[in-house]
Amino acid sequence: MIERRKSKQIQIGNVKIGGDALISVQSMTNTDTRDVKSTLKQIYNLAESGCEIVRLAILNQEAADAVREIKKKSPVPLIADIHFDYRLAIRCIENGIDALRLNPGNIGKEENIKKVVSLAKTNNTPIRIGINGGSLEKDLEALDIPLHEKMVKSALRHIKILEDNNFDQIKVSLKSSDVLTTIEAYRLIANKIVYPLHLGVTEAGTYNGGIIKSAVGLGTLLAEGIGDTIRVSLTDSPIEEVKAGFMILKSLGIRKKGINFVSCPTCGRTQIDLISLAKEVENRLENFDKPLTIAVMGCAVNGPGEAKHADYGIAGGIKEGYIFKKGQIIKRLPEEKLVDEFINLIQMENV
Repeated sequence: MIERRKSKQIQIGNVKIGGDALISVQSMTNTDTRDVKSTLKQIYNLAESGCEIVRLAILNQEAADAVREIKKKSPVPLIADIHFDYRLAIRCIENGIDALRLNPGNIGKEENIKKVVSLAKTNNTPIRIGINGGSLEKDLEALDIPLHEKMVKSALRHIKILEDNNFDQIKVSLKSSDVLTTIEAYRLIANKIVYPLHLGVTEAGTYNGGIIKSAVGLGTLLAEGIGDTIRVSLTDSPIEEVKAGFMILKSLGIRKKGINFVSCPTCGRTQIDLISLAKEVENRLENFDKPLTIAVMGCAVNGPGEAKHADYGIAGGIKEGYIFKKGQIIKRLPEEKLVDEFINLIQMENV
């Protein structure tokens, strides 16, 4: 059982963050926020895949104005991603945004910071301080200390600005494209602040490499009890980010939404097309919400035995296979009928 780091609880829309709340999965739209129709379509697709919070890029006033219509129809809470222009933050709050991603030290004069923070307090709009290892303040970059220490100093600096304005609805992230730097930054800050932490390895890369980097970075921290929300950053569809996020949480037993899929590697005993079989079963159960463990194993020697913990499973034979349930074989079928029978059984018994 993983013991979670104790953190202050905040709320973004209807989603609680930190404290004893579930670790939530986030993503970000890659549409032009000014295009309300396309942006809402992607938000709905993300929500259907399980995404619990969605971030929007706010590049200009038109995008900030579009927030009003998007927010009215969004099925999940929304975060506005703001850089440098305090007026965009104000407009987004006025248009009902659920939270901001904003580094207060980057928006200029103290009077502008006060305007944003005052309105955020009035509207109960939390602020995520988002530190990126590749874009630190120049005076911190010049320090002769490890990058993760510079990142933490930057985060604490921005936190102090908000706290000095009596604002404590704060979430913090410290992301680097380097996995070890990311891990060390979160470890260091975890004992220095009480605020919830949003985890991510930024610019992680394309699908395969990005998932591996994110799994190592986020998985390490989550296993240590650090982290309250996560985003897997991929050069791919945002839907894939959400799927990967839940896979990481499921692998640690933190969240149990959907299928926990188990399959063995191929070996010389395998006399069935295991790779195609496993991919087809996984794809067809992709949107199945019930927390079941499903196994696809290469042979009857290891199948029901090694995967006896699975709720349902397939074990391959010679151009045929066995369907088993909780380690007990219940059907023997030719290879071409296996998947349909297997999926039907699962769906019939788990309506």
